[in-house]
Amino acid sequence: MSFAVIQTGGKQYKVSASEILKIERLENAEGKTVEFKNVLFLNDDNSTEIGNPNIKGAKVEATILKNTRNKTVLVFKKRRRKNSRKKYGHRQPISLVRITKIFSKDGKLIAEAGPQKKITKKIVKADSAREKQIIEAKKTKDEKDKKIKKSVKKIEAKVQKVAKNIEKTETKKKPLTTKKK
Repeated sequence: MSFAVIQTGGKQYKVSASEILKIERLENAEGKTVEFKNVLFLNDDNSTEIGNPNIKGAKVEATILKNTRNKTVLVFKKRRRKNSRKKYGHRQPISLVRITKIFSKDGKLIAEAGPQKKITKKIVKADSAREKQIIEAKKTKDEKDKKIKKSVKKIEAKVQKVAKNIEKTETKKKPLTTKKK
C-alpha cells in the first residue's frame, strides 16, 4: 500500500489515495484541485523515499470537498479567589479534502483514487447526529405511549367488569328486614 507524508497548515499528515482529510482552511473554492508540494516521505510497494526535508518534484493532488468549520472548542478561564471567570467557544475553519493522486519525484504516478463515492459517515455533521437522537427519542416516546394506551384499556375493561358485578349483586340483594304479617 502506497502512502505519503505531507505538510500543510503547520501539521503533517500521512495520506493515501482516496482518503478524506480535515486540514486547515484552504483559500480555494470547493471542487477545485489542490497540489501539496511539501512531501516529506513517500512509500511505494517497491521503494521508500525520505526527504531532506522535502522530496523535490514529488507532489500530492487533492480535491476540496467542503470548506467549513470544525466542532466547537470551549475555552474556560478562571482566576481563583478573584471571582473572575470567562467562557467562550472557538470553531476552527477547516477544509475537507480527498486525496486523488500521489506522484513521485520523477513525476511517476504512484497511487490514484478510484471513483468518488458519497461522503462517508466520518464527515456527517453534528446536527445530523442530533437529529438521529431526536428520531430515536420520538420512537421510544411512541412506544411508551402505545404501552400506556394498552394498560389504560386493560384498566377500563376491569372497571367495566367490576361495575357489572356490582349491578348484579344489587339487583339480587334481599331486604335486610322482613315484614311480619
